[in-house]
Order: sequence, then structure tokens, then C-alpha cells
Amino acid sequence: MRHRGFTLIELLVVLGIIALMLTLAVPRFFPGIDKSKEVVLADNLRNVRQVLDQYYGDTGRYPDTLKQLVEKKYLRAMPVDPITESDSSWIVVPPEDGSKGGVYNIRSGAAGNDRNGKPYADW
Repeated sequence: MRHRGFTLIELLVVLGIIALMLTLAVPRFFPGIDKSKEVVLADNLRNVRQVLDQYYGDTGRYPDTLKQLVEKKYLRAMPVDPITESDSSWIVVPPEDGSKGGVYNIRSGAAGNDRNGKPYADW
């Protein structure tokens, strides 16, 4: 009587093929994640800066805090910094004239550099 199933050699060949496929796919996967986080970060920064300019155009001054943009319905919610995965890690840059408000610009609070070597804090 013959038993049905796979031999050890067949299983090892299949595992070898899977390992080979993973060595080709994994190095392409992780840089894609980093690239997508950088794209989201650039988009979030661009949107918040545009909202800050719109707020200034409407009121003649910048908001005192980032939460004020949410309270006044300029933003639905604070955007998340995808590198730090937090909405409270933004670095707030005040305007030169302190009487014009408290938030002129924002920067990422993430440590480290992007794929091109530029620090995230300089974005």
C-alpha cells in the first residue's frame, strides 16, 4: 500500500523556492514603506502650511497654537507625522513679529534623515 504525502526532499525544494522569492521581494518592500511615509509627510506639511496661510489671510494673524486650527474648523484633525507616528511631535516655528500669533510654520520633529540625506527637521 502506498501512503499519500510529500517527501522530505519535495518539502525542502519548496522551502528553498519560497526563500529565494523572499530574498528578491523583501529588499524592494521596505524602501517602499519609507518612500510612502516621506510622501505623506511632505503632503501633510504642504497642507498645514496652506491652511496657515489661509488662516492668516482670513484673520490677519497666525494661530496661537496648532489646535486652534482644529477648533476653528480649518482642519478636521491634527495631521500625524508619519515618521514619528504622532500628531504632537511637530516643531512649531513662530513668526518674527510675536504679535502676529504663535504658529508661522511647522516642521517635522522626526530624528534622522530622509532617503536623500536631508534631515526631516529641515523639511
